[in-house]
Amino acid sequence: MELRQLRHFMAVVTHGGFTAAARAELIVQSALSTSVRNLERELGAELFDRTGRRVVLTEAGRALLPSARSVLAGTEAARDAVAAVTGLVTGRVRVGTIQTLTCVDLAAELASYHRLWPGVQISLREATTPELIAGVRAGELDLAYLAPDAAELPDGIVGFATWHEDLVLITAPDHRLASAGSTLLKDLADEPFVEFRAGTGLETAVRRLAAHCGLERRITCDVTQIRLLVDLVRAGIGVAVVPRRIGQDAGLPCVSIRQPEPGRTVVLVGRAPRPRNPAAEALLDRLTGGTADPAGTSGTAGTA
Repeated sequence: MELRQLRHFMAVVTHGGFTAAARAELIVQSALSTSVRNLERELGAELFDRTGRRVVLTEAGRALLPSARSVLAGTEAARDAVAAVTGLVTGRVRVGTIQTLTCVDLAAELASYHRLWPGVQISLREATTPELIAGVRAGELDLAYLAPDAAELPDGIVGFATWHEDLVLITAPDHRLASAGSTLLKDLADEPFVEFRAGTGLETAVRRLAAHCGLERRITCDVTQIRLLVDLVRAGIGVAVVPRRIGQDAGLPCVSIRQPEPGRTVVLVGRAPRPRNPAAEALLDRLTGGTADPAGTSGTAGTA
């Protein structure tokens, strides 16, 4: 059994398929599939059920998952120790983010980091908040931007900085509310909505906001990509509640929501008050201006 095979196995688990896993591992799909097949042959059991559109773990695959995570986390810890000695000449930092992050220009931040430490490989994963929390806890992610469901972070997660994102209603340019400026959420009972996928921080925030106002939304369409949501709203299939920056960047009407003022909190998190990975520690200092607050979410690092 080789570390490379375990890494390929975990890539398929993380990305939900062989094509996406091969893309993330920067190899051709046939090579990754062969690597996983060789692992299955060596273990004497199939690790994935490949009969559906999305591969899923078999019982054998689920049994292997904790050990694979542990072995790879130990390997990363060994690399981190060496990176500390080599002064970030080489290394790897793993960052997770919600898809609808707008309070931070993450691409620009990572580009600046890369210019300072070009030998460090950056691994970026988009996922839901529960998936990001699991990744941080398992040591698969060094840092992550997430939108937690509650004010308190779950056990095993440390918050470094927080941001507040303003939520607005976006509509098609010719929608009756396009020039309204503001609206009451409870007045949208007859409006069809385009919904972001369940389990995301945005979906949770919008669902709670609607429940607070007694609004039972009529969901016309639910999507897994924020760009598709914007395109559907532009085409007139429905309205949606999103961070203001998303609507502004798309050039769509942004209608402020009154009663109550909607918003959500985004938190930059990790596993410990300071990352053990020197590459992650350097990135954390970059992302927070060297003022990371390991006490959790007591301060606001910025606003959307």
